[in-house]
This record gives sequence, structure tokens and C-alpha cells, in this order.
Amino acid sequence: MFKIKLHGGQTAEVEESLYWHTTSHIMAQAVKRLYPEAKLTIGPSIENGFYYDFDVEKPFSEDDFAKIEEEMQKIIKEDLPIERFELPRDKAIELMEEREEPYKVELIKDLPEGEVISFYKQGEFTDLCRGPHLPTTGAVKAFKLLTTSGAYWRGDEHNKMLQRIYGVSFPKASMLEEHLQMLEEAKQRDHRKIGKDLDLFMTHRLVGSGLPLYLPNGATIRRLLERYIQDKEIALGYQHVYTPDLANTELYKISGHWDHYKDDMFPIMQMDNESLVLRPMNCPHHMLIYGYTLHSYKELPIRIGELAHDFRYENSGAVCGLERVRQMCQNDAHLFVRPDQIKEEVGRVINLIFEVYIKDFGFSRDRFKFRLSLRDKNNKEKYIDNDEMWETAESQLRAILKELNIDFYEAEGEAAFYGPKIDIQIKTALGHDVTIPTCQLDFALPERFDLTFIGEDGKEHRPVVIHRAILGSSDRFISFLIEETKGEFPVWLCPKQVKILPIADRHLEYANNVRDALVKEGIRVDVDDRQEKIGYKIREAQLSKVPYMLILGDKEVEANTVGVRARKDGDIGSMLVEEFVSRIKEEIKNFAR
Repeated sequence: MFKIKLHGGQTAEVEESLYWHTTSHIMAQAVKRLYPEAKLTIGPSIENGFYYDFDVEKPFSEDDFAKIEEEMQKIIKEDLPIERFELPRDKAIELMEEREEPYKVELIKDLPEGEVISFYKQGEFTDLCRGPHLPTTGAVKAFKLLTTSGAYWRGDEHNKMLQRIYGVSFPKASMLEEHLQMLEEAKQRDHRKIGKDLDLFMTHRLVGSGLPLYLPNGATIRRLLERYIQDKEIALGYQHVYTPDLANTELYKISGHWDHYKDDMFPIMQMDNESLVLRPMNCPHHMLIYGYTLHSYKELPIRIGELAHDFRYENSGAVCGLERVRQMCQNDAHLFVRPDQIKEEVGRVINLIFEVYIKDFGFSRDRFKFRLSLRDKNNKEKYIDNDEMWETAESQLRAILKELNIDFYEAEGEAAFYGPKIDIQIKTALGHDVTIPTCQLDFALPERFDLTFIGEDGKEHRPVVIHRAILGSSDRFISFLIEETKGEFPVWLCPKQVKILPIADRHLEYANNVRDALVKEGIRVDVDDRQEKIGYKIREAQLSKVPYMLILGDKEVEANTVGVRARKDGDIGSMLVEEFVSRIKEEIKNFAR
């Protein structure tokens, strides 16, 4: 909520969206004053500001912003009253035709019969709009136009390309300045920019939208992360499997994914007499693996894990670097447990999450929020229809969180279609809440796949499945880490942990000997053997965000030492090679940051 001043010195609180929507109209009015031939389309508020789309002959550039902002400032200074009025359909069309606004005419004609058609007027400017708006243009105090881009009319690539201008506004200049600083910080942390700078991944139109290619540096990070989490799981008794990326559509009809998820799946492929589809998740495959053999109550819990590729048909406009992709690698696992083991196993999952994120990656506990994600009882068609199952599963997760003394909040409508879940939300470096680890309770899929175990009484019983992901998808987790660290990965995770910088060619032989000694110890190292000045080599190594530089000159060769420069601590001084190896190996072992 924004607090604004009204005429007469009164104050009022208004929604950010209302404030930003009003500013979008002020921007549209300024554009119409400066470019009378521009045609208006739509100008909504969005999550962090607003935009307006225009049909203009010559595309806008950021060079035009100063002129538009100056005109917006005049409109704000004029303090024009913003007045709402309604018109019947024929009169509304007539008004927009008189003003030569064909896009507005199209919008009016598409409105359902009987819907109120409202306009907002400020000075000479009138726009078709549901509202609401601020009382006057003068209520807007500080604003900034940010970027411009192309956008298809109504988001349809078959329609005309329009010109979109994004902006943001606030009641105080200090709030605007703070927001602009945050945007600059976000730009510096953007995982796509850093990924390009550090040669981590790339995309190519010949491969396809939302399908990134990992370069050697990025592939090293991903491989290390995946080995790391698998080793953690193996130590906790997980058994890892490999399952196919394709499956018969019948599998997903049994699991329920076909009814609840098919719009997010890739199209069917007809092969011989089968209808195959790229899988959106791994749980049905793991149900089949559990059901392959008979199990005793003594074997449970059975923990099946996999680093599995899943495929989601994300809209091309929604895909983003590694954060939102069409093929992802999930750190997935399904725990098959007796009902009396639910509490203990959920507790183990939560402990593993804390060990990974707090102990090893160093996130503070106050950056975590626990959300109990429940079904929406008023929208049951989104979920498997079994009221008793839902009541049991939701109450059990709620009781577990309370018993573990974990603060949480509840969110209706956020459950998986087959059951409730605990979503652990982490505050990012930019202040956003993201959900990466999850723990989900499922009574439905064991029923659908007729999974059983032989109990102590010799009879068949139904297991419960706990779905859990610790790193989520490797791709999203890497994008999260890039933005968290600005590409300065912890030593154990860096693609290159050491750069050896010989000062002159005569030091190359020694540099190669040092490299060989480090490689033998499992350290990832490069020698910069270019004929460049040492200052240039140091700057290049700094840009690559390598944790350690070893500078070698005559003194180091003679003393059989290395001059150590750390990313974190600067110049450390000379060390014996063995001493440096001991230091870096200790950091790697302890997941030092």
C-alpha cells in the first residue's frame, strides 16, 4: 500500500496497482500529446510498475524517454482531475471511432453484452478503462520510464507488433531511488548476464526456446551439485534409479496427471501401436518400480531417488535462461513409508533441507518461510476427488509442523493435485520469495497404482508416499545460486578453482609443474600462458571470479613457492605448493564460502 496526500492535506492509503495504473494513463496522455498519430491499446499495472502498448510508425527508443518524462511532469503539475463516466456500447464505439482509436473499438466490440463500459478522462485525454484511478494526476509524485520493447497485440504473434514502454512510480522520490537501486542490483545479479560472462550456458534458436546448452564451466557446476546431493542421499539410505524420459499416455491416465496436467505436457507421439509422451514428472515411474516386487513392513521406508529429466510445455514468452525451462533435471525422490513412519520421514526431509541450505550453503535460518499448501475446497476439480484423503493428509502435515516447532502459514489452492505439501520458501538476495525444496504427502498414487506391503499381521496394507525435492531442478537451483553469489561460487563448486599466472615465459615450465601437482590432488586449475602483462592477467582472472590466483616469478621459482592472491582476502603472500594444496583442500572439504 502507498500512502498519498489528497487535496486539503488529507492522507489516504491506496493499492500500488492503482497508483501505477494511473501513471500508465499519464504516460499515455504524454505520448498522445507528443505523437498525436500514436494509437492507444492497453496500459495495465504489473507486479512492479506498469506498461502501455502503442501502435506507432517509428519504434520508441530509450532516447525518447526524456521527452516523454518531461511531458508527464507537466501533466502531473497541471493536477488534472481524473473523472469516470459510462457510455452505452454504441456511444462508446462512436467516441473511440471519432478519436481514431481502432484498438479501443475492437476491445469494446469484444465486451460481453450487458457489461458496463467505463472511461476515465483527465484534461483532453480519455481512455477506455475499468479503473479505478487516483483522484488527480497531481497525486503521482515520482516516476521513471525504464525500458521499451516490442509486443504483439493481444499477445498473438499473428497480430501487429506494438511498442511497449515500461515504467514505475512512487509517492516519494526516495522510494523511487531505492527501487532503481534494486533494479540495478538485479541487473548485476541477472543469471543470464553472468552465465554469458562466465561461459556457463548458452541458448540457440536451432535448439529451441527454453532449452539451454550447458558449456563446460556450467556443466562442471551441475555435475558437482548432482554428485553432492546424490552422496547426501546415499548416506541417508536412498536407492537411485534411472527411468525413461518417455512413457505411454496410459501411465499418466492411471496416475491422474493426464486429467490434471496434460495442458502442460508436450504433444503425443504415435509410435507403432503406442501413444507416447515426454514425461512431466517422475512419480508414476517410481510407483511402478516399487510395485515391481513384494515388500514387507520391515523394508519400509524405501527411498527411491533419481536425477531425472522432465519436460514441461512452458509458453515461449515465459521461458527464462535456466530459471524457467522446457527440459529440467529434477532432484526427485519418493519415500514409500508405513503410516506410522510419516512423521519421522518428513522430519528427516526437513533436516536434510536445513543441512544443505544452512550448513553447507550458508543461508541464515531467518531467510526461510514454511508454507503448508492446501487444496482449494471451492475448486475441487483441480484435485483428486477424495475428501477423506485430503482431510487426513492436510491434518497430518499440519500436526508434524507443529510438533517440530516450525512456524508456518497456510495457503489454499497451492497443493499438488494429488496431495498437500510443505513448500519451503527462501528469500533471495533481491528480496523475492522462491520455492525450491518441497515435501509432499500422497495417499492417492499408492491407491491408483494398487501399491501394498505385507504388514506384521501378514495382511496387505497400503503405503504412503512422500514426494520430496531438495535442490528442486538443477537448472533453477543453478540460476538461484548464480544470482545469490553474483557468480562467485564457493571454492568447492567453482568450475576453475585456481588460475596460475606466470609473469614471463621463463616461468612457464614451473607453472606447468605446479599445475600438474594441483591436478594430481583433484584441484581444477588453468595456466594463463598468454604473452600479456601480469596486471592484465590478474584483471582477467578477477573477472572470471576464480577463487585463487597463483602468481609465479623468479622469486617463486627459486624458492619453490607460489604467490597466493585470494578472491576473498586479496594478497596472502608466498606459500609452499604443499601448504597451498592443504589450505584449498580443507576449504573444499568444509564447503567453505
